[in-house]
Amino acid sequence: MKQIPDALKIMYEQLSALHDIPPIEWSAFSDIWVPVSYKRKEVITVAGEKEKYLYWVTEGVQRGFQLHGEKEATILFSYPYSFSGILDSFLNQKPSKFFLETLTSSSFLRTSYYQFEQVRKSRQSIAEVIYQALCTTVSGLLDRQAELMVYTAEEKFRTLLTRSPHILQIVPHKYLASYLGLDPTTFSKLLSSVKI
Repeated sequence: MKQIPDALKIMYEQLSALHDIPPIEWSAFSDIWVPVSYKRKEVITVAGEKEKYLYWVTEGVQRGFQLHGEKEATILFSYPYSFSGILDSFLNQKPSKFFLETLTSSSFLRTSYYQFEQVRKSRQSIAEVIYQALCTTVSGLLDRQAELMVYTAEEKFRTLLTRSPHILQIVPHKYLASYLGLDPTTFSKLLSSVKI
């Protein structure tokens, strides 16, 4: 399958930009990934269950969300080429508070918690790359939290489109509104009035 070497090459390029990875360590890390596919609108991770896998998206769009009564809050989107999964549940091996579902037919490379931990604990450069990636993730989460709390609706909209200009074409607008903490009517007005 051609997709695996190509996807692993892209993964290597992104991770090695964070920290140098010697070939022998990359070989150990790249060997733990296997391909898997899901249909559109399939729930991959269910709230209340432990996240068993870390995913590397090779095709499709996914979203993480939480249910609160009748309300849904979208917390993340993933698409090629990025990691996916409910990260806190995966790393802590505790039940997830969130669902992960495919918005489109999706393909991934995935690895289990056990395989991931074996390589992380035995390969110094892999452990450092993971640390650097987590630092970047935490920084992004803090920025997003501040945006949700203090930005106006228009500032949230503009920030999203500046950061991910392609997202309007790949994610249904109702999920983007939820992600920004906006009602669909406000989102629709912004879509027609804000020029980027």
